[in-house]
Amino acid sequence: MAAQHTILLVGESNVGKTHYGAQFLKRLMVKACALKMTGAPTNLEAFTTALSCLTEGKSTDHTPADIYVESVWPITDEAGRYAELVWPDYGGEQVRNLVAQRRIPAAWRDRVVEATDWVLLIRLHSLRSEDDLFSRPLQSFAPVEPQGEAAEYELSDQARTVELLQMLLYLAQFHLDRPLRKPRLTILLSCWDELETTDLPADLLASRLPMLWSFVRSNWASPTVIGLSALERALDKTDADQDYAIRGPEEFGYVVLPNGEKSTDITLPIQYLMADGN
Repeated sequence: MAAQHTILLVGESNVGKTHYGAQFLKRLMVKACALKMTGAPTNLEAFTTALSCLTEGKSTDHTPADIYVESVWPITDEAGRYAELVWPDYGGEQVRNLVAQRRIPAAWRDRVVEATDWVLLIRLHSLRSEDDLFSRPLQSFAPVEPQGEAAEYELSDQARTVELLQMLLYLAQFHLDRPLRKPRLTILLSCWDELETTDLPADLLASRLPMLWSFVRSNWASPTVIGLSALERALDKTDADQDYAIRGPEEFGYVVLPNGEKSTDITLPIQYLMADGN
């Protein structure tokens, strides 16, 4: 059966990709979600290792920077729509390096071109929120006195994310003469529990990263923003959370949908992509 959707997940380091993957896999295993596995997934080692940690009430280690392993999960929804969920396990530093080095490795290039849907994970709590022209009036930026040596230039977190999307769009050879309908774009605001907000996900993204949100709205016909708390609470790598271990990781985690509704089915962002446009 040919995949109707090939869904690619992208995120920098420390956004919770592996924890989300482990929790997603657990939901599929206990059949407590809107999706089901329809064949043998590939390369599950990273996620089963993470799941073992969560089962003990502990968090898992971050993926080493030089690792890139693809895990492909064949899934269907309740309407029978089929998708291949490409869950790359990689050090998030690789994403940052794509922008810094202006080079995209072959493994990334192939998947970007093939993907019908992109899921971008962003952890707002860990991003720097520098002022820019979108958040402060122009006259408030005083001229900087020249220094003896030129300071090293570094993109803001917000600008780097915009540049990443621009690179992926260029690689996939999409022409931005009109807002895109494919690849569909979903932005997951990960670690939602640490934000302590009642804002709608899109409103929060617009207020925290206005330049990124402006770029996304200008270039995608219907981008989706969803809050994600894969673990629901912070876990330690060494000290076990006994409540977590007793109840099981599948009892934790939730998403906040675009309308503000909260759901414990953390697979819904992927199911929404599968349902959209079919």
